[in-house]
Amino acid sequence: MPIDTVPPVTNGIYATPPTRAPKQSLDAEAFMSLLVAQLKNQDPSSPMDTGQMIQQTTQLAMMEQMTQQTTTSNENFSLRMRMAASAMVGQTVAYTGKDNETVSGLASDEYFAGPMPTVTVDGVDVPLDVISGVKHTATATTPPTDTTTSTPTTTN
Repeated sequence: MPIDTVPPVTNGIYATPPTRAPKQSLDAEAFMSLLVAQLKNQDPSSPMDTGQMIQQTTQLAMMEQMTQQTTTSNENFSLRMRMAASAMVGQTVAYTGKDNETVSGLASDEYFAGPMPTVTVDGVDVPLDVISGVKHTATATTPPTDTTTSTPTTTN
């Protein structure tokens, strides 16, 4: 009696094994994996030096601190660019146009969709890094006038 073979599954979740993209840099996870592998495979008669392990753990902590500091610095820079773009709204700005001519106009809007904030100048979206100058328009403010005059009264 012949036995029928079962066809392979081609459309299930296990049809193709998941592929993992190779990492281009070492992160904390890779560092810890290497340290654990080193501890697992060490020679029992000659264990790893504790000073060396402390040094490697310290290097991991320093790497994590530097990564956090870089992330914070990038976020701070992005926030400062957004603030600068927002401060230009309502101001006359100058930028270099397509033919290397200086164009100036009134900044009306700012957008933060891309990696570089853009400012709308007279209907043209201009990246923040192209803007070469800002002319602050003076707003006329009048000091408040005090219509009530009070004189000190003294009683004897």
